[in-house]
Amino acid sequence: MARSTSFTKRTMITEANKRVLIMTSVAAFLVVFCLVASKTLLGQIIYQDKVISQEEQAKSRVDSDLDARTSLANAYQAFTNTPQNVLGGNPAGTGSQDGSNTKIVLDALPSTYDFPAVATTLEALIKSQGLQITSITGTDEELQQLSNQSNASPQPVAMPLSFTVNGSYQSIENLINIMEASIRPMQIQTVNLTGGETDMTANISAETYFQAQKSFSVTKQEVQ
Repeated sequence: MARSTSFTKRTMITEANKRVLIMTSVAAFLVVFCLVASKTLLGQIIYQDKVISQEEQAKSRVDSDLDARTSLANAYQAFTNTPQNVLGGNPAGTGSQDGSNTKIVLDALPSTYDFPAVATTLEALIKSQGLQITSITGTDEELQQLSNQSNASPQPVAMPLSFTVNGSYQSIENLINIMEASIRPMQIQTVNLTGGETDMTANISAETYFQAQKSFSVTKQEVQ
C-alpha cells in the first residue's frame, strides 16, 4: 500500500510538472508572439502615419496648385484681353507694334532656337530704315540646342550675330535705337563705322536670346 501510494504521488507530481511545463511553454510562446506582433503592429502604425502625413501634404499642395492655376488663368486672360497692348498697339492688328500681349512676350523671348527667324527679323529692321544689307552672319547652333528644348530651370541662351549695312549715319543711328527698343532683346556688342555721313558702312555685332520652355514633371515618392 505504501509503495502504491508513493507511486501515485510521483505520478501526480510528474503530471503536474508536465502541465506546468506545457503552460509555461504556451505562456512563453504567447509572450513572444505578442511581442513580435506588437512590434510589427507598431511598425505598421508608424508607416501608416507617415503615409497619411504624406497624403495630407500632397493634398494640401494640390489644393494650393489648383488655386494658383485659377489665379494664373484669370491673370492670363486679363493680360491678353486688353484693348491696347503693352506697346500701345492694336492686339488684333498686324503692324510692327500690334499683336496680343502674349504674342509680344513670346516674340520677345521665344522658347526655341531659330537663327533663320532672327536673321529675318533683323533684315526687316534694317530695311525699314532704308539701309542696304551687305551681310548677316552668325552661327546656327540648332542641332546643338536640340537638347535644350525644355528644362526644369531654364536660363536665357545668347545667340551672337553680326551684320554689315550701308547708308547714312542718321539711318544707322536710327537702326541702333530701334534694335535697342526692339520687342526681342538685342544687346549691341560693338559698332565699327567707316565712310562719310551720307555714305557710311557699319559693322555691328550683337546678341539676342532665347529661353527654353520650362518643363513640369510628376514624380513619385516612396514612403519608407
